[in-house]
Amino acid sequence: MRAVYATDLSDAIEAAIGDRTCLECLGRYGIDAIDLVTVTSPNVTAGMPGSDVSQRTRNALDRQRNILEREGFEVQTHVVRGTPHRRINGLADRIDADLVIVGSRGQSPLEQRLIGGTARDVARTSVRPLLVQRIVEQDDDHEVADEHLFQRVLYATDFSENAERAFDQFDRLQTATQEALLVHVAPPARRPGSDTVDDAEERLEALADDLRARGIDAQAQVREGVATDEILAAEAEFDPTTILLGARGKSPMRRLLLGSVSEDITAQATSNVLLVPPTRVR
Repeated sequence: MRAVYATDLSDAIEAAIGDRTCLECLGRYGIDAIDLVTVTSPNVTAGMPGSDVSQRTRNALDRQRNILEREGFEVQTHVVRGTPHRRINGLADRIDADLVIVGSRGQSPLEQRLIGGTARDVARTSVRPLLVQRIVEQDDDHEVADEHLFQRVLYATDFSENAERAFDQFDRLQTATQEALLVHVAPPARRPGSDTVDDAEERLEALADDLRARGIDAQAQVREGVATDEILAAEAEFDPTTILLGARGKSPMRRLLLGSVSEDITAQATSNVLLVPPTRVR
């Protein structure tokens, strides 16, 4: 399986690429080949007098390539110019990637995590499963927030077709995932004991039984309230390493627009997020 790994060649991304546990988790997911891509500004001209931007970029990219190759991955590198999310997704389509990986750093002084511009735009337009990897700053250094990427998974579902497609990711995650919490959020109008809530509990339990049969310790939980708030509350209680959910498009146009819940979760969660887009946009 093949992944596109987007890098801005920063210390933050190098911390993620250099984390052996993260790379081992990608291997358990099935990734054995990585296309490492960096997107430079279209306004920078290679070969300009007094400019060594191209060579410095190549040196940094080769350093990250060597890290990945030492861990056993087959690696291709790409230096491209243009709009980052378009070039990243374009490469993913061209090589038929199984996964796209982007890093995201929290920038809010209120300690609310805000997804970076490039990561947000990739998430809004990707037609491939996307892993948004959290990177945090500690004492002027960087490290990944959860290096055991898929060890504890919070799966949020509204029982839509795209949520079912996201659940299919457990086919790849089952060797990497030890625990899972399955969450469905019922709107406030649906009261406990109603047929709709009972049906949701039964459907969640059926999914949990599926995971238990695979050796994953799974729990099922129906919550009531605003979907984003309840999923984030479940995250705080369960402390997952990754949140898994579908990114459902609102628009019939070619470009995929994230639904408000998936966008809010991707922006505000402290865990990694694995987003799965609808089949119809591929």
